[in-house]
Amino acid sequence: MRTTTTCLQKISLFLLCILQLGELEAQEKPKINVGGALRFNFNLSSWKEGQKNRGGDFGYDMFRVNFDASWKDVYLNAEYRIYSEAFGGGFLKQGWMGYRFSDTDEIQLGLHQVPFGIQQYNSHNWFFNITYYMGLEDDHDMGVKFLHVGENFEYNLAFYKNSEELQFGGTTESSSSRYAYDVVGRNKEVNQINGKLVYKFGETFEQRLGASLQFGGLYNLDTEETGSHYGLAAHYEVNYQRWNLKLQAIKAGHDPKNAPGTSDQVIQMGAYGVPYEVAANFKVYTAAISRNVPVSWGPVSNLQFYNDFGYMDKEPQSFEDSFMNVTGVLVTAGHLYTYIDYAAGYNHSWLGGNFVDDFAAGDPNAKWEARFNINIGYYF
Repeated sequence: MRTTTTCLQKISLFLLCILQLGELEAQEKPKINVGGALRFNFNLSSWKEGQKNRGGDFGYDMFRVNFDASWKDVYLNAEYRIYSEAFGGGFLKQGWMGYRFSDTDEIQLGLHQVPFGIQQYNSHNWFFNITYYMGLEDDHDMGVKFLHVGENFEYNLAFYKNSEELQFGGTTESSSSRYAYDVVGRNKEVNQINGKLVYKFGETFEQRLGASLQFGGLYNLDTEETGSHYGLAAHYEVNYQRWNLKLQAIKAGHDPKNAPGTSDQVIQMGAYGVPYEVAANFKVYTAAISRNVPVSWGPVSNLQFYNDFGYMDKEPQSFEDSFMNVTGVLVTAGHLYTYIDYAAGYNHSWLGGNFVDDFAAGDPNAKWEARFNINIGYYF
């Protein structure tokens, strides 16, 4: 009888261990979430006569897939986007691995957002603000970043070996088939350091006051010498009830070591498959405001009205400055988000310019052009 009891106890203990191991394994299995979006776009542009005669164009914008995975304190984030071939085709927007040291501190490695200026976006509309078009809004590069998010202070420290490197030839130019604008052509961004500090204060008026800096190299493929580039930003954001205000001032400079005969007053930047020229030295001032209006119109739950303004002051003074202003509304209906924008630009490559040098020398005879745009996206 004692032997039988002992055997039953051992079997019970064994089964208990198996169950505990099963629970432990279940707890330690990685968690994976998959999401994405499908977007379509209607646009009517003031400078496109054929399009105006047709009453605008409606077509495919973008399809994306998002992956989030975690195991214990190790996690992964990735987003792959597919645009039309005319806009660069398919490419990775972001893809990084991270580790959480605590509730306030973490580290990220891979292709992730550069800590510079107001984030995640310095705008509310579908077009971004003018800062995006010179690589200073929602930029993503290859490197390592440390993040601290405290009750009153946030700070980021980062090192980027280079921008999105898609080709590894010794003399290969950086590809323009990318999401975020970076230096392309005969110069390559290398060995960049970033620092960002934000002070959070206020209750009724929730405020974020911050400063950002970045400094890195520009390796020239012709001279095989390394120049430099830098960016400085002061930024302020406040939320009050249903209002949001973003203010930012940036000074940026590029000192490339170009081959003789190549101007150092402009640099080449690229994204979405096509490069253009940007003034090597400039200042940017932006102001963006929005207000949320909750509604109950069937599936529609919120309207966000906004106006985002940007001004680019270029050097030398002979260069024509650039402007951008977007007025619009974001309509939220469950997982369906619709941006209705009236985007106007002066010496702006995406808004009526010649696309080649609007953000560089510009055109003294340019005029304001505008694009009416409706972007419809289902996000899941």
